[in-house]
Amino acid sequence: MWELLKKYRIHLVTGGVLLLAFLFYSLNLRNREHANFFERAVLNFTAPLQNGTAAVNRAINGVWNDYVDLVNVRKENKELRESIKILNGRLLESRESLLANDRLQKLLDLKTSLKIPSLTASVIGEDGAPWFKTLTINRGASDGLQEGMPVVVAEGVVGQVVKVAANSSRVLLLTDNASSVAGMIQRSRARGVVKGKGSGRCSLEFTLREEDVKVGDTILTSGVGGVFPKGLAVGEVSMVKKGEYGIFQTIEVRPAINITRLEEVLVLLTHHGD
Repeated sequence: MWELLKKYRIHLVTGGVLLLAFLFYSLNLRNREHANFFERAVLNFTAPLQNGTAAVNRAINGVWNDYVDLVNVRKENKELRESIKILNGRLLESRESLLANDRLQKLLDLKTSLKIPSLTASVIGEDGAPWFKTLTINRGASDGLQEGMPVVVAEGVVGQVVKVAANSSRVLLLTDNASSVAGMIQRSRARGVVKGKGSGRCSLEFTLREEDVKVGDTILTSGVGGVFPKGLAVGEVSMVKKGEYGIFQTIEVRPAINITRLEEVLVLLTHHGD
């Protein structure tokens, strides 16, 4: 036993002194007005440790709060991004609806002004082969369509129905090499035939050399032949050339419509002989 006490005497003495000190400190806590020397020494000794502990706690709490805030911010950002996607989608849908409504309103106005039985159709296909320019629409024989019926939009002439199935039809475009429409110069009333040249171009043919035709003149349907009603826009004169020989002028025409941007058309329910 003595050997054990001798071996650990330093630890035992230190523990005893600390125990007596804390007992003494506890007994003197009743005197709250004045701190004795021992209390001040204990306070001075423990204050840095307490400050360090408090600082560590504050740092840990700060890091944890920052982490929680970061997680919340990431969550909010994700929710905001999803909301923005939804809003952008709705905005695009609204714009598309407005554009479609504008196009359909123009077709309705045209339909009213023409006072001819007609039917609105949507473009569902396009054949862009160099030798044959056609569109496919979602109306056919079941809707009363027949071959030869004219197809138009508010901006002008599109072409003619050339093939009819039960629920769809093929439209030969104004710019196709096989297309021809009787036309006239709006300003001078000079007449000719607008023929397709492919690649989005047309020409006004069989117009006499002495007729008054200038670049920028508007070409309208003349009504001759009974296919297209009179007064629909066909295009604009882009070039005029009068050769030294021959009786006709060479006239190039820029179509009134952009064939590649058609989405809805109006089919006039009339044909040759009507």
